[in-house]
Amino acid sequence: MSKTSTPGQIRRLTKAHKMSFAAVATIGAAALAATLVPAGTADAGTTVAAAPVAWTQAVEGVQAKTVQHLSAQTKLATDAAKLEAAVKAKAAAAKAKADADAAAKAKKDREAKAAASRSTVRKPIYANNLDGWIKESLAIMKAHKIPGTYNGLYKNIMRESSGNPRAINNWDINAQNGIPSKGLLQVIKPTFLAYHVPGTPLDQYHPVANIVAAANYAADRYGSIDNVNSAY
Repeated sequence: MSKTSTPGQIRRLTKAHKMSFAAVATIGAAALAATLVPAGTADAGTTVAAAPVAWTQAVEGVQAKTVQHLSAQTKLATDAAKLEAAVKAKAAAAKAKADADAAAKAKKDREAKAAASRSTVRKPIYANNLDGWIKESLAIMKAHKIPGTYNGLYKNIMRESSGNPRAINNWDINAQNGIPSKGLLQVIKPTFLAYHVPGTPLDQYHPVANIVAAANYAADRYGSIDNVNSAY
């Protein structure tokens, strides 16, 4: 049973189908031209012989054009496929690079956060007493390359203030001149300000600030707080 073509099927005729129809039309026209020989120009034998030759030439010409057309269509399709593949490859490479960059940044951020966390965890906590003040002072002195030892600091602190960070001398010549010695290592204000170590409070009574300023002064004048064995 034959099937009737629908309008949609008719619309789906390809260029190759159209070329085939054109070939048939051309061949028919060529054959008709070959058989219609004007009267008086040739006999019946000439007409019969000319028709097959014209038909063959027409067919060969259409075939050659059809092959060229199909070759051109194939090349266009191949070029389009290559271009599409190149575009997809470029997009994939760009996405891969973006993903790699994002992963690298995320890793760097995690490492920085972990390092900051370790630094915070490892930051020493010093006791709020003479032992803690001396140990914290030594850490600051080391960072600023100020010489001195625990024993050197301790012996001078005990001699100068007995470990009292609020100690003050109100009777010596400095006191008479209005600049009394204060704090653990009995430093006068001009000396404290001149040898104050950045990062410590600008407070003459602050135990750590007082120690490191005095140690800084002693290092400049005596080479180290360890070399001080009397009033300085």
